[in-house]
Amino acid sequence: MSIITLDFETFYDKDYSLTKLTTEQYINDPRFEIIGVGLKVDQNPAGWFSGDLDSIKKYLSTQDWNGSIVICHNAHFDAAILQWSLGISANFYADTISMARAVEGPDVPVSLAALAKRFNLGEKGEEVGRNIGRRRKDFSQQSLAQYGAYCINDVELTYKLFAELASNFPESELELIDKTIKMFVQPSLKLDATLLKNRLDRVKLEKSQILRDLMETLKCVTEEEVRKKLSSGPQFAEVLKSYGIQVPYKKGKNGEIPALAKNDLGFITLEESEDPFTQQLCAARLGVKSTLEESRIERFIGIHGRNNGYLPVPLKYYAAHPGRWGGMDSVNLQNLPTRDKNKKTLKNSIVAPDGYYIVNADLSQIEARLLAWLAGQEDVVNIFRQGLDIYAWDASQVYGKRITKENNPEERFVGKTMRLGLGYGTGPIKLQRTLETGDPPIKLSLPRCNELVWGWRMVNQNITDLWEQGNKLLRHLMSWPQGGDSFYFGKHELIPITPYGIRLPNGLYIRYSNLRTERGRMVHDSRKGPIEIWGGVVTENVVQALARIIIGDFMNVIGSRYKTVLTVHDSLVFVVKQGEVEEAKRYIESVMTTTPPWATGLPIAVDIKHGVSYGDC
Repeated sequence: MSIITLDFETFYDKDYSLTKLTTEQYINDPRFEIIGVGLKVDQNPAGWFSGDLDSIKKYLSTQDWNGSIVICHNAHFDAAILQWSLGISANFYADTISMARAVEGPDVPVSLAALAKRFNLGEKGEEVGRNIGRRRKDFSQQSLAQYGAYCINDVELTYKLFAELASNFPESELELIDKTIKMFVQPSLKLDATLLKNRLDRVKLEKSQILRDLMETLKCVTEEEVRKKLSSGPQFAEVLKSYGIQVPYKKGKNGEIPALAKNDLGFITLEESEDPFTQQLCAARLGVKSTLEESRIERFIGIHGRNNGYLPVPLKYYAAHPGRWGGMDSVNLQNLPTRDKNKKTLKNSIVAPDGYYIVNADLSQIEARLLAWLAGQEDVVNIFRQGLDIYAWDASQVYGKRITKENNPEERFVGKTMRLGLGYGTGPIKLQRTLETGDPPIKLSLPRCNELVWGWRMVNQNITDLWEQGNKLLRHLMSWPQGGDSFYFGKHELIPITPYGIRLPNGLYIRYSNLRTERGRMVHDSRKGPIEIWGGVVTENVVQALARIIIGDFMNVIGSRYKTVLTVHDSLVFVVKQGEVEEAKRYIESVMTTTPPWATGLPIAVDIKHGVSYGDC
């Protein structure tokens, strides 16, 4: 195959740019204009072409796109232009931003300028910053040539960067990058605009009633008065308590304090609550006109209108240390509401194209299975091998009686919460709060939660041993002992710890940027600043990374037969012709219950559903 390195330069100004709009909005906007394109074929010198849309399409049509690998730095952008504006589909897409996240870690800057400097490849120019607000017609021959030289340099840097990153990059991960880009630029899922608009009308009516109730409760005569009262952190906390809403907390200098600032994780969790009243309280506090649900519905309606009813699926490859995909482009499909039948409208609005079904395949309890297997907690692994319900089993130990999913949903929820949290070091206070804010909410005293935590740890000692191994590996990574040898994390000699990081079965590493000790705590740099880390977090990262490798390998195998249109955590979503759905489900099950060659003895199970809408499955 030929290798084509590609970079588009486009019009932008202070009100119309990728900092103001999503990639999808920007490219579909009437203001969009291609200034020119840089192109490099194999190792030949890069060239530049500028012209109107028809001329650019004619220029590009001379290449064999069906027989080429296309390399871009930010392929979501350049590949979408190629497909949506010019109608050109490439055989395979590689993205150096995505590759850099996987190789260098998700917290390292991945701009072309930063990576070119990091790998000593050359210097990125600054010409693009000098051409803000300039249409193609506004360039002189000389200034357009300068812009072309700038673009050519970017193309050459991208090609060098790809060569640098690809030298030890797993081929399976390149396939996943290609599939991720194609979910966006070649969408298959559609949106039901009528369903969305009907729900939006209902949400606005509900919001009006909630606002009237708030004004009455807080003795306010205007919306602005409500906002001012709720802008006070202590008063907002009191309002939450008065409505029986759990106040989130965070660590302060002198103990725990309410986590109610705009960017606090606890407050963000409240914003994303499935309770419309809680959402409205948060919206009123921030002084915004729309709740999260309103904004999401309106965003979906806009996407429908700009894309002939289709949903370009924007997923960020390698969004976090475990390598899982994350949301991007202001569309986070990783956390669409599920439990509330009304708020499930977002999932229900995502539908298959005519003549197809959506098939959703979800690995069952894969993290709990991997954690027990990696730790050598054989009693738990055997429960999975027998096909028993681990959450009901845990709950049975807690309550001293037989618990089932059908007859004891609340008690089973306690078991589920314990299994999903305690394996990574959740303590009594966090367990108590997680149960109180769960669905259904369950209130347990702190002494009872303390009993549950320590009782669980006593019977899962192999798992708790992993945390100390995690602390050990952090100390080694922070300052590798002179003459120190590599060692393994967990059982099975699967995860070697080296001076370069935590090596995963696919050849990639988990790395923690600028790992160090501050005030007696180990911390590393993240995109949001220093973040504390300890052995329980390392255990969670490794287990989730293994789950991500498994789901990625399954995506590659099944994706060669059925188109992958989405992945959410430990699930894969495909579109399948209606007449082939049962055959497809059998095939998907056969693949997704096959233990990876590096995980001998790991029991795997999958739950597969299908339907016309994503909400159906």
